[in-house]
Amino acid sequence: MDRSKELAAIKRRIPKIDPVFGPAIKQYAPCTFGLEKAKQTHYQSLIRAVIAQQVSTAAAKTIGGRLQEKCGGSITPAKVGALSLKQLQSVGLTGAKVRTIDELTQATLSGDINFKRFPYLDDEEIIKELVPLFGIGRWTVEMFLIFQLGRLDIWPVDDLAVRRGWDLLHKNVDPIKAKALHALGEPFAGMRSVVAWYCWRAS
Repeated sequence: MDRSKELAAIKRRIPKIDPVFGPAIKQYAPCTFGLEKAKQTHYQSLIRAVIAQQVSTAAAKTIGGRLQEKCGGSITPAKVGALSLKQLQSVGLTGAKVRTIDELTQATLSGDINFKRFPYLDDEEIIKELVPLFGIGRWTVEMFLIFQLGRLDIWPVDDLAVRRGWDLLHKNVDPIKAKALHALGEPFAGMRSVVAWYCWRAS
């Protein structure tokens, strides 16, 4: 199915499962996952996700810009692989992030991680490929699956903003736990990324 038609159909289905989402879908900007071609390569997307961990958006942008400059204008596995660990750290990366970026880069260069295979792998297969790398957890891969690959059935219950948005939409007094939210997502199977989108907007 054409992605725009698929998203339109999902928008109609979500409020039938949970009416709370009806007003949110009307109020907030529509979900656009997978409508536009990614502006970054898969490798660049993961590098930037690692850079963004536990720092402000402004800091991540600055560090990403410095790394891009070190790479002569384009962040590629070959160019990052040619940098020493000291050169990587000099752009403002922590030691842990240097290790993560180095492991991801080496795995990409060796072919252990082959991004060309990703369109043919399901969500869990991609998660299993990436999470063994140091510093890349499930949440990071889930964000990659949603925003880079446009996968529509990711349910990132470990994301605080998703849980907060769910609580606000449902007027919960007590904050929902990840395990409880995981179960509540089951009726939305096949479109959970879109539900997460509206939770994010509501938060």
